[in-house]
Amino acid sequence: MGSLIAITGATGFAGRHAVATLMKRGHRLRALVRRPGAAELPAGVELVAGGLGDATAVAALVNGADAIVHLAGAITALNRSTYFAVNDTGTGAVTQAAREAGVSRFVHISSLSARRPELSDYGASKRAGEDHVAGQMQALNAVILRPPAVYGPGDKATLPLLRELTRPFALIPGRRDARFSLIHVGDLAEMIADSVSSAQQGIHEVSDGTAGGYGWPDLLAVAGTSRGGPIRALFLSRAIPASVAFAAETMALVTGRPGMVNRGKIAELYHPDWVSGETGISLANPITFGAGFPATLAWYRKAGWLPPASRADRSGSTSNRILS
Repeated sequence: MGSLIAITGATGFAGRHAVATLMKRGHRLRALVRRPGAAELPAGVELVAGGLGDATAVAALVNGADAIVHLAGAITALNRSTYFAVNDTGTGAVTQAAREAGVSRFVHISSLSARRPELSDYGASKRAGEDHVAGQMQALNAVILRPPAVYGPGDKATLPLLRELTRPFALIPGRRDARFSLIHVGDLAEMIADSVSSAQQGIHEVSDGTAGGYGWPDLLAVAGTSRGGPIRALFLSRAIPASVAFAAETMALVTGRPGMVNRGKIAELYHPDWVSGETGISLANPITFGAGFPATLAWYRKAGWLPPASRADRSGSTSNRILS
C-alpha cells in the first residue's frame, strides 16, 4: 500500500494532473475540497470537506498523512487582503497543522511570481506564503517549487494567449524583448510526485529546462509550424491592457466576481525576465513548448474550447514576422 498523501488544490488545473500522477505511482490520496459533491476527482480519493480557513478540516486532512502537497491558492481576487487570506494565512494554517500532525514531508507549490513580490499582490502573497514554509524548512522537511507559466490540457488561464497563437495576426500583451520560462502541467505533476519521495529541500525555480527560457520569436516559430502558415505579432502598448485591467477591476467590484485580468497581472506580463534560475530539480525528458503546444491545441479543440483547425490554416509559409 502506497503512502498517504494529503493534497490541497486538488480540483484545480495543476491539482487534477498531480492527483492523476500521484495515483499512478501508487499513492493513496486525501483531498481538501470545498464542495465534495462537485469535486469530480477519481474514485479512491478520500475527500475532506472544507477550506484553508477551516482549522478542523485542515487538521483532518493531515491527520495520519505521510506527506502533504499544498497546491491551493488564489490566482485571482478582488483585493490584496483576499490574496493574502488564502496564499499567506492559508499556507500558514497548513504548515502549522502539518507540524502538529507530524507529517514527514511538505511539498509547497508557489509561483515564480514570488521572486518579484513588488509587481503584484498575487506575487507578494505567494512570497508571504513561502515564508511560512521556509521558516520551518527543516522541521517540515519541506521543498518549495516555483513554477513559471504553466500550460497544458485543461488550462483556461493561458487559453486566451494560446488562442492568439493560432491566428495569422496575434495581439501580444507583453514586451517584444521579454524572456520567460514555461512548464507543461504534466511535467509539473511529475516534479511534484518526485518531490514527495525526495528528501531535497529549499526553494527551486522549476521549468521545462530550456536554457535561457523562451522569447516571443520562439513561440511564434512553434505556432507557425503548427498552424502551417505565417503568424504576425503586434505587441500592445502597456497602456492598452492596463486600461482594460482597470475597467475589469471596476466591474469586479460591482459584480463581486474577480476576473483574470488586473493591474498586477499586467505588471507581471510586462516584466522582461521570467526565466527560471538554477533549480536542482529537473526531468530526464521534459515536454518542451515545441511538443506541448500542438498537443495542448489538440486537447482544446477536442474539448470545444477552440474551433477546429481550418484548411486555410494549413497553407502558406512557416515564416513569422514580429511587428513593432
